[in-house]
Amino acid sequence: MEYKDYYKVLGVDKTASQAEIKKAYRALAKKYHPDKNKGDQAAESKFKDISEAYEVLGDKDKRTQYDQLGANWRQFQQGGGPRGGQYQSYGGGGAFTQEDINEMFGGGGGGGFSDFFQQFFGGGGGGFGQAAGGRGRTRKGQDYQAEMEITLEEAYNGTSRLITTDKQQLRITTKPGVADGQTLRIKGKGGTAAGGGESGDLYIKVLVKPHPKFERKGNDLYTDLQLDMFTAILGGDTQVETMSGTLKLKIPGGTQNGKTLRLKGKGMPLYGKPDQHGDHYVKINVMLPVNLSSEERTMLEKLRDTHHTKAA
Repeated sequence: MEYKDYYKVLGVDKTASQAEIKKAYRALAKKYHPDKNKGDQAAESKFKDISEAYEVLGDKDKRTQYDQLGANWRQFQQGGGPRGGQYQSYGGGGAFTQEDINEMFGGGGGGGFSDFFQQFFGGGGGGFGQAAGGRGRTRKGQDYQAEMEITLEEAYNGTSRLITTDKQQLRITTKPGVADGQTLRIKGKGGTAAGGGESGDLYIKVLVKPHPKFERKGNDLYTDLQLDMFTAILGGDTQVETMSGTLKLKIPGGTQNGKTLRLKGKGMPLYGKPDQHGDHYVKINVMLPVNLSSEERTMLEKLRDTHHTKAA
């Protein structure tokens, strides 16, 4: 049976820190994940190797036992491998029984792990997470990931979607104010664990679609308002659209092009705090009149001349 060098599988040194091991695993798992390599058996096999390596090296206790036992693998091979459910600890003066191995590594083999893992780390035949004598710990089921696309209006008001996983339908509800890219955890709705262990969790990544009128920055909203020149100069009231409906907005006289007006509390609700909101900022875009009649042009010229005279 071929020895499994888990450090080589993850591409890290034996002196690598737990953080370095975790980083290497995440990068490789992302690259070889079955969802990104559908139908690629080589990538699927690589993903299993990566998962198995991290199952051991990602846990400090398991890693310590692997380093201790793994250093003597050649001697185990020469001796014909473990016999009678007992693993001799060469140089240590003691022995690891099958029950000890199961206790160390959270259970027996199985669950898609290699023969090396099953035999060397508890191949008691009970399946991973089921230790000899019932003393081991059960292994949690696989976590699932999914995406949920919603509109900005749905993010503002809260919404729900039906998601199918493992042939079951789940209704996922979002609170008002959910952010683009926010991940929701649905406990116990992931993969089923072997041996009656705890089910994995379901992680839903929320994707909020861009809005044609509003731009969201945190809990604040931004929009542009096209304003005629005369209202900008003289002031007046106009209508502005917000997520909660159309409001009357008072324009101060002499409002400059590009000026931003703030509507307090008219932005997005704070997640988990629906009675609190961000602000809505309205940027003024002054529209100049076109196709002026000769009379209108004359009036504007007189206004210009009067203004220049006063300024002088």
